Amino acid sequence: MIKIIVDCFGGDHSPDANIDGSLSALEKFKDLYVILTGDETVISGRLQGRRYDRERLRVVHAPDVIGCDEKPTDAIRLKKESSMIKAVRMLRDEDDIAGMVSVGSTGALVAAALTRVGLLEGVIRPAFCPLLPTMDGGIVGICDSGANVEVTSDYLKQFAIMASLYMENVYGVRNPRIALLNVGVEAGKGDTIRQEAYDKLSALPCINFVGNMESRDLLSGSYDAVICDGFSGNVLVKTTEGTAVELLKKVKAAIFSRTIYKVGALFQKKMFSDLKSFMNYQNYGGSVLLGTRKVVVKGHGSSKAVAVGKCIEQAYRMEASSLSAKIEEALDKFDHFE
Repeated sequence: MIKIIVDCFGGDHSPDANIDGSLSALEKFKDLYVILTGDETVISGRLQGRRYDRERLRVVHAPDVIGCDEKPTDAIRLKKESSMIKAVRMLRDEDDIAGMVSVGSTGALVAAALTRVGLLEGVIRPAFCPLLPTMDGGIVGICDSGANVEVTSDYLKQFAIMASLYMENVYGVRNPRIALLNVGVEAGKGDTIRQEAYDKLSALPCINFVGNMESRDLLSGSYDAVICDGFSGNVLVKTTEGTAVELLKKVKAAIFSRTIYKVGALFQKKMFSDLKSFMNYQNYGGSVLLGTRKVVVKGHGSSKAVAVGKCIEQAYRMEASSLSAKIEEALDKFDHFE
């Protein structure tokens, strides 16, 4: 049985989205056990009359909620009975709990994971790795996307190792193509950190490094994971997601601008529906925090039930694939390459 804790509060659609996503995941994975943390009265009320396997779900009372505008260190110190901190504490203390999912404060979650859960042996810094769809129907991971605003070439080297193992073991991507985000594709481009990282990634025998990537090629399908600092990665992800959303709005406005366009759209309704689903980040889960001693998945604050369910699935598959052990083994074997 794989046990995953779900922080039920802190998101825009909490706790309903968290609960619905958890029940969906329980239905999909028969060896999954879910622990919901949050206000027990509220959660139990939402579960009233719902059909689910009561032997595989438990509610743990945690009356407080950490707001996204709160200082992470203060939240960890002062809100020990919050749904997030109680989940992190249980993750640390109970050996049979594999991981946790939260859609709450990113800063508080990262700080709590670092100080309470800790890092895998050999990991310098953890990294967020969200997924986006590619034009050929695949996915691409972006590592890092916000955990480390400033990096060194050694950070980037470890991110590459972890991201490659993640894409291969959790999503079945054979020999993942790893790229380095840069201002040009030619070797020697970028600042000193990027140039050093290029040389180190080129020397790593455990990854399939294919060189630099410009941001415009992120969704091309030519890459399986892109390595970057957290600042650039966060901008890259949010710009790409924002562009997709605004483009869909533009298409919708154009359709409704003329009657003939509306008529034509009726014959392409299925195509537009598929396109909307393809570009909806809710269908791709959250950002896994690679490098922590136990599995941590951070979902969008605006996550709905589908997204929460996908986050739980990510946590489940990371544990089922023994990803953490493989990361430790790879770092021990290959991290010395320069």
